[in-house]
Amino acid sequence: MSAHPFATESSRRRRAVLVMTAALILIAAVCVISINTGHIRLSPAVVAKTLFGLGTDREELILFEFRLPRIVISILVGAALAVSGCILQGITRNALADPGILGINAGAGLMVMLFVAYGSTSTLSTLFMLPVFALLGAGGAAALIFALAYRRHDGVSPTGLVLTGIAVALGLNAAIIVLTLRLSPEQYQFAATWMAGTIWGTNWKFVLAMLPWVAVLLPYALLKARTLNVMNLGEQTSAGLGVPVQRERFKLLAVAVGLAGSSVAVAGGIAFVGLIGPHLARRLVGPQHHYLLPASALLGGLLLVTADTVSRLLAHPTEIPTGIVVAVIGAPYFIYLLIKTRD
Repeated sequence: MSAHPFATESSRRRRAVLVMTAALILIAAVCVISINTGHIRLSPAVVAKTLFGLGTDREELILFEFRLPRIVISILVGAALAVSGCILQGITRNALADPGILGINAGAGLMVMLFVAYGSTSTLSTLFMLPVFALLGAGGAAALIFALAYRRHDGVSPTGLVLTGIAVALGLNAAIIVLTLRLSPEQYQFAATWMAGTIWGTNWKFVLAMLPWVAVLLPYALLKARTLNVMNLGEQTSAGLGVPVQRERFKLLAVAVGLAGSSVAVAGGIAFVGLIGPHLARRLVGPQHHYLLPASALLGGLLLVTADTVSRLLAHPTEIPTGIVVAVIGAPYFIYLLIKTRD
């Protein structure tokens, strides 16, 4: 006798809750380790005392002005990139879709590089403009990909979107490299570090600049979970069930672009988070997006805050770019997925 459908749904819900609870606990544990990682160590007792306003001025400066903003940015960026990748995998029905692989990050990065080369990041107003410029670059790249992949009678096919995105990404990355040749030595140093992927927005101004994008786009993505579930059934089936596929695909692509663009503005060219986070979440909670999206956000945040902590531990008292740590994990995983997809 087959299991009752409500029992199956109930077990899925329990599993998803357990996975997300475990992810939250792990994030909290890594945050404690991250706070205590650096040239000056802060024990858990000192951290607790400082949080309650009983620490010294030096301890408050280290905790509130340096380490906590960086941790918050890491979690926000990881969550945004993972949800962006989850959406892209859903609308393209391709396991290899990722904002970095499809060229969205490269479009945002090109605009950020132009902004840094010809603008300034020293005032609060320009810090708030940085995600806007990144969004314009990511949106421009997505529009170009969408236009090149569009076919008059068939619309935008998932395979065409991925292949076009990879081609556009190569062109945009080449433009970024050409632009770096025109930079001053100081700007070039920043550009090299940014392209490797580093959490360079390490104060509350950057948190405030990114938070509105995440606060608006993540809930909207969750509201579209049912649409993503239907689109996974295929284009013809989705249309038969009353989903305007092209219009919904465009809306969801815009959400993925916004999340990726705002992330690139404060964390540079970090790749693979949008690939690994959704895949791990799918293995743990299944393909239903009302569980998959929040699980992806939590696992993406966990992955990036862990990578950022490891990047500071490995080369103490200096640090290596966070993107390199993520790439060490992500590149082999990407190769594994390529082999699995080909098989």
